[in-house]
Amino acid sequence: MSLNIFGFRAMWSPYFFIFLVLLTILYFYLTGPGRKHFRNPEPVLLKQKVYFLLAMISLYISKGSPLDLFGHITFSGHMASMAILFLIVPPLLIFGIPIWMWQAFVSLPIIHPIMKLFTQPIIALLLFNTFFSLYHVPMIFDVVKTNPLYHSIVTTVIFVAAFFMYWPLLNKLPNWKQINGLKKIAYIIGNSVLITPACGLIIFASSPLFETYSNPQAWIQALSLCVPSEMLSGLSLTGPEMFSSMPVMEDQQLGGIIMKIIQEIVYGSFLAYVFYEWARKEREKDKVNMDYSPEILK
Repeated sequence: MSLNIFGFRAMWSPYFFIFLVLLTILYFYLTGPGRKHFRNPEPVLLKQKVYFLLAMISLYISKGSPLDLFGHITFSGHMASMAILFLIVPPLLIFGIPIWMWQAFVSLPIIHPIMKLFTQPIIALLLFNTFFSLYHVPMIFDVVKTNPLYHSIVTTVIFVAAFFMYWPLLNKLPNWKQINGLKKIAYIIGNSVLITPACGLIIFASSPLFETYSNPQAWIQALSLCVPSEMLSGLSLTGPEMFSSMPVMEDQQLGGIIMKIIQEIVYGSFLAYVFYEWARKEREKDKVNMDYSPEILK
């Protein structure tokens, strides 16, 4: 059966789309004519604008496109949506927003102490992976996925925790604590290791873990989070099998595999990025040493 039966609003989230468009317009204003409101602004590079646009597109794919609806229907769709939201969107935002804008934001009296505390590497590392793992404890997951308020709060908290997790690794703000060299590699590997148990338990479980995807009543209640009630009440639904030929167990296993694969690809990319940055700095040091060596010989 096609997802079109749920209507345009559930499929494409027009209000969320408009919100993201307005957010993008605000970004281009603040990085253009609105730069005058910031201290020491510099021109924004084209690649930074591309990163921000990719962040908005990824955010829409995760929470506004049919993938979001499919994530309420199948567990594999849910994990694909979460992987994009938590692993891909935060680093794109960090790269896309210019340093002088980040500097203004993190200097705000309310924001500064929060950022200083929760972006400490160990705290950030444990915070994201703990919240992500707890979210996928079946008892917690089924409650969150069937309550719109809890779902919004938990999703937002994990997203912010994902942002904190990436910050020590990617931010380039002057006078801000960063991790360097081998510590970055250990940090990435630590993230990969800590998220593995949650994915492993889901992949290798011997029975369906989540009522949300195995109990028709809980499944329909979860659908109400993204499908208007008037639309949902007019449909005769029995379960995920109406939209996917995959059994619940296989769908659950696929969800865990999708999260783990996307996580490995993303973290592997950052490992390559760290190695590239290290090699570039080493070349710069060698060049400086070569430039000064004749003077030393004299």
